[in-house]
Amino acid sequence: MLLLVLATGCESGDAGGGARPPAAHVAAPSTTATPTPPRRVHAPIAPGGMVFHGARDSRMVALTFDADMTPAMKRALKAGRIRSSFDRRIITTLDTTHTPATIFATGMWIEQYPAETATLAADPLLEFGNHSYRHSAFTTPCYGLPALPRDEETADVRRTAAILDRHVPGHTPYFRFPGGCHDAHAVRAVAAAGVTPVQWDVISGDAFGHDPRGIVRTVLRETKGGSIVVMHLNGAPTAPETHAALPDIIRGLHARGLRPVKLSELLSPH
Repeated sequence: MLLLVLATGCESGDAGGGARPPAAHVAAPSTTATPTPPRRVHAPIAPGGMVFHGARDSRMVALTFDADMTPAMKRALKAGRIRSSFDRRIITTLDTTHTPATIFATGMWIEQYPAETATLAADPLLEFGNHSYRHSAFTTPCYGLPALPRDEETADVRRTAAILDRHVPGHTPYFRFPGGCHDAHAVRAVAAAGVTPVQWDVISGDAFGHDPRGIVRTVLRETKGGSIVVMHLNGAPTAPETHAALPDIIRGLHARGLRPVKLSELLSPH
């Protein structure tokens, strides 16, 4: 069963995360989105609601990685101030441990890394979701992110969906808010684009974190059946130690009897 909570406002947390969701949960309706294109996986959409985790009686968990890109990050790459916004070591670990995962990519990240996106899209362990076009805030304040005009929110989601259609056929209809920041208007705008907003219930602490052991402790302490864990694919300086923490996270989850799966499997109604 898929669990939802009503969106009540911007979630606070680190630069890539948010606070724990409110305690009140409601069951999602049984309706599903119309398949477009046919290969996509579908999840129920509840008006005014968003997903924070899957069924708690499950032993499955979802490791999710945000692939952020902003105009400022793109300028830094071009100027050589940042070497890369894609830490390939994370993917190597996922592949060598046969660990499924879900990537929430911005449209700008896909445009910056089209060949890499094609390789990731062909990896059977991985799936993609929508993380907006340029990682602008859907509500403010949001960690200094520039605000996206209200009347452009739905179009922004659709623009990125179109990029995903071209580069990642069969991508999931899931969306993650930049910075995790949202309000009721933003949730409605995302739903109007025909996608399901997906948050998390475990903040890894990898955003600007420099202690891989602390990241591991946080994830293993907070993760339970049905959890959605948020991490980042960018590497330094956004998430410099994700690659170092990931092997112990995966080992620790398995030791606790938890099985990492793609988000679409975690949220499947079957």
